[in-house]
Order: sequence, then structure tokens, then C-alpha cells
Amino acid sequence: MVETAEMHDVTFTGGTVRLAGVLGLPEQTGPARAGVVLVGGSGPSDRDNDTFFPPLRRHLLDAGIAVLSYDKRGVGTSSGDWRASTLTDLAADAAAALDCLRSRPEVTADTVGLFGHSEGGWVVLRAATARDDIPWVVTNSCPGVSPAVQERHALAHHLRQMHANGQTDTDTDSTLALYDRLVEAGRRDADFATAVRLVDAAGRPPGLAYFWAGMDEPLWTFLKRKQDHDPAPDLLGLRCPHLAFFGSEDRLVPVADSLLALGATVCRAGRSSRASLTVEVVPGADHRMRLPHTTQPAPGYLDKLTRWIDRT
Repeated sequence: MVETAEMHDVTFTGGTVRLAGVLGLPEQTGPARAGVVLVGGSGPSDRDNDTFFPPLRRHLLDAGIAVLSYDKRGVGTSSGDWRASTLTDLAADAAAALDCLRSRPEVTADTVGLFGHSEGGWVVLRAATARDDIPWVVTNSCPGVSPAVQERHALAHHLRQMHANGQTDTDTDSTLALYDRLVEAGRRDADFATAVRLVDAAGRPPGLAYFWAGMDEPLWTFLKRKQDHDPAPDLLGLRCPHLAFFGSEDRLVPVADSLLALGATVCRAGRSSRASLTVEVVPGADHRMRLPHTTQPAPGYLDKLTRWIDRT
């Protein structure tokens, strides 16, 4: 095990934006065993992806694996605005981070792969499909369904929890129907003012705050642009091994439906012979691979990750 590591602030260019992050290099003789770029989830995710990446980073470094993670566009010290981007833009940023890590003399270039959490899974799948030189990709709690379907699932769970907690002023069916109307409005490219009128006309049900809180015109524009993203074409286009992690108690992602979607996609003809799929469903784990009432990764999760990287 590597007990210490060198940490470096790094900057690199992704398209028209300047991205900033942190590079961890294991202190050891010779090059790192492998390298990984960590890509955060939805919203204003920074290089630590809130609290999810630090224990992951430590484990990878202790295993002799170099790690680079970065602030999303417009977050931390990165320029740009993630709300003005597309998933393809974010995938280009992940590819730029990959090239940054590969350029380091302490890392063997062809060992560097991509790890994407939640929305970041869609991002790394898009980045990997666009290139033929990525040795492997890991998705973590990444829905196999569209953002609109995933968000509805999460909202429905949130509303059920509100009822369980005695907040009976929330009508689950009417709130979900309002969510569906907002999704349809997004498909018609309705502007933010139209969306606000829909919410106001429905009396701004309290349960919708899970989805609607903080909504403004830039975020509405981003969400309606992304809402019907289908991960299947990128899964079909992969030309490298893929490890997909899910937590069995993830309430934000429809895990069973995602597994069905993954299975249906990988069984279609025409996939590359290099594109194997390994699925790990971690018992009892949530969206961030933690057990209930803990802040640390579920037992075995991190070891499964590093063992798979070593074998691939």
C-alpha cells in the first residue's frame, strides 16, 4: 500500500474553457499502475464531488493508481458555465482531463481510463465512445434510462418519503402529473416563463421543490436540453471494457430498470468485441455507495473497483 501521495493543482483547456483540478500521484518507484479521471455528477460538482471523491481518491492512490479530478465548468476555479453546455461539451472536458493525465511522465498513457459518477457516467460514456484509445470506463450510479425518467423516479421516492414523514399536504399523483407537464413543455422547447406559469397554476405544490427549487432560466434551458438523453447509443458505441456499479438501495436511480436497459443494449448486434460489460450491484448501498447512516463507502466496493482495473 502507498501511504503518501503527491498532490498537485492542475489546469488544462477543454474546448473554449479553462478547467482546474487536482492531480494525485502515488509516491512509489516507477510509474503508477494505472491512471483514472474522476468525473462528477449533476449540478455544480467540484473536484471532490462534494464528499464522494476524497475516500475514493485515497483508496486509488494507496493502490498505486494516479487520479485526476476537476471542477466542472463554472465551478471552483474553472471558467465557463455548465448550464450553457451539452453532455457532448462535458464529455470533451473529460477527454481533455484524460489527455492531461496521460501527459504526465509518472503515468503510462495507455493505462488511463475514465470513472463517472451519476450524470458523470453519461459524460464518460460519451467521451469513451468518441475515442478509440481508452482502455476502460467505469460508471457509478449512472442511470440506464433518460434524465427525465430518472428524475421522475427520484421525485416519486421523495414524495413517498414526505408522506411517510407525515407531510400529508403533498399530493403525489398531482405533483407527478405536474412534473410530466413540465417535461412535455421542455420537449416543446417552452421558455422558462411558460414553465413558471405551469407551476404557479398548479399552486406550487411543496413536494415539487425537490425538482424545482433553485430553478432559473439557465438551469431550465440546460435541463430541457438534456432531459431525453438516451445512453443506449453511447453504450452501443463503446470499444472498451465497462464496469457499471449500482447501489441496491439507491433511491435516485431506477436500478432495476437501468439493469434491464443495459442488458437490452449490450445484447444487440454490432457491438465491438472489446466492449465487455461487468455489473456490480452493491448490497445495501445508496447513490454514493454508502450503507445507511454512514459516510464511508460500503465494504468491498473500493476493492472491487481496483481489482477490476488491475485485471482489465
